[in-house]
Amino acid sequence: MSHKIKVEVLTIKDEIVSLRRYFHQHPEPSLKEYETAKKIQQELKALGIPYETVGETGTIAVLEGKRGGGKTILLRADIDALELEDAKDLPYSSENPGLNHACGHDGHTATLLGAAKVLKKFADQISGTIKLVFQQAEEIGAGARLFVEGGHLEDVDEVFSLHLDSSLPVGTLASRPGAIAASCDIFKIKVHGVSAHVAQPHVGKDALLTASSIVCELQNIVARVVDPLDPVVVGIGVMRAGTRYNIVPNLAELEGTVRCFSHETRRRVVQRVEQIALNVATAHETQLEFEVYEAAAPCINHPESAAFAARVAREIVADSQVITEEKKALGADDFADFLAVKPGVYTRVGTANPADKNTQYPHHHEKFDIDEDALVLATQYYVLYALNYLAK
Repeated sequence: MSHKIKVEVLTIKDEIVSLRRYFHQHPEPSLKEYETAKKIQQELKALGIPYETVGETGTIAVLEGKRGGGKTILLRADIDALELEDAKDLPYSSENPGLNHACGHDGHTATLLGAAKVLKKFADQISGTIKLVFQQAEEIGAGARLFVEGGHLEDVDEVFSLHLDSSLPVGTLASRPGAIAASCDIFKIKVHGVSAHVAQPHVGKDALLTASSIVCELQNIVARVVDPLDPVVVGIGVMRAGTRYNIVPNLAELEGTVRCFSHETRRRVVQRVEQIALNVATAHETQLEFEVYEAAAPCINHPESAAFAARVAREIVADSQVITEEKKALGADDFADFLAVKPGVYTRVGTANPADKNTQYPHHHEKFDIDEDALVLATQYYVLYALNYLAK
């Protein structure tokens, strides 16, 4: 079967590459992927695969096996781009100023469409159902929840997703059990004080001093609250305060993030951030506003699914090219929302060509690009995981 799939995918390689380049030329930001969704739905309609829109720009298609019965598997690709200039000078460089598919989502979308075409051809051999999810707004952690809250996973038995990865050489496939990507919580803190002349600081309540103290005290969470063997990041990226050198600021704002690898640690650390901020503000006799946006849960692969994905990978590439001990990353992916409610796995597909520097830039870099041979492997991975799972 794997040889047949490889032949089928190679037959449509040019189509997949063409789709990837189309999406790369026409990137759209999170929750505004209108033309991207339109193109996806045009391709699905041409394949005769029924679909519906989720939210305003998400798409879910359903491919029923003709043998009836069986389980249901969900394959997911994310579709949004980044607010980043495209610094490449190539025929398929972005035509939308200030937007760039610098994370590989164009490749995810193209390969899942390619997989849909192959799976449709094998529908008469399938027992079960395949749901194809083209998910919006991964970059802001707002898309996956629309599918979960919409009930689209209620009848699903297994979920599978992949991510192109420029840190891995093309030809490699990675599947690691357990936590693979961190949670992402974004918090905002506003400190309200009282203005005064800096020559009379006792008359005011210094919001800037309070905010500075909060930044320092938050470092104690990683240093003294969390087990040293449990990786956690509490980072502050924004601090705004003051209007003039001789005025005690009456407002200070902080923005930061918490990254963790377990649901329990995540809850504890976020609660601790709020508690520390509130206590410091109270000690300084200032007022505090705290809000947190839960962008993504920790992405935790189910052990059986990860092992199964590794076995599938060995049907596609040599055993030496299958990575099962990939390092965890403190980046986040909201596919975690799917994994929080259903068993499944989030895998990686290498895209870096050692002989081509253009394919070695990190994700979210303005010159990010891929070796397009990886698209063939990604398409095979989608197809074979689904077929092998439903045949179990």
